[in-house]
Amino acid sequence: MTYNVLFLCTGNSARSIMAEAILNKVGEGRFKAYSAGSQPKGEVHPQALALLQRLDHDISGLRSKPWDEFAVPGAPKLDFVFTVCDNAAGEACPVWPGQPMTAHWGMPDPAAAEGSPAEIAVAFADTYRMLTNRLSAFANLKISGLDRMSLQNKLSDIRNI
Repeated sequence: MTYNVLFLCTGNSARSIMAEAILNKVGEGRFKAYSAGSQPKGEVHPQALALLQRLDHDISGLRSKPWDEFAVPGAPKLDFVFTVCDNAAGEACPVWPGQPMTAHWGMPDPAAAEGSPAEIAVAFADTYRMLTNRLSAFANLKISGLDRMSLQNKLSDIRNI
């Protein structure tokens, strides 16, 4: 079984895009990841794309898009929905068909980082590292052997990785 996973953020330009690319790589064959935003910027942050490309991720299908694309008839049936920014976690989300499991894995926005180019690069690298750690733990869960409550607890625990 392939699980569909949606990562949400407000702008859908960095964190959620990076999460989509990372899970599609570390969870290949088990997960199909997507990303969207409540107020998408309309373009992926160039630093996020450069980092993902440098680390051998497929960036060809990455785009900044609204989350309502996933709440319409014909959209992929979602098994999991994760917010990766605090703003999106507090917003009223669309109703996702099928009652997917949800969790909030908030982290700082590297697109908002200020400073020298090196300091901004470090912010993106830190976000990538945090997402990779969390998504590797998620991809290694024995999902089919867990009841809904146990799975929800494990998803919440991943936030602390």
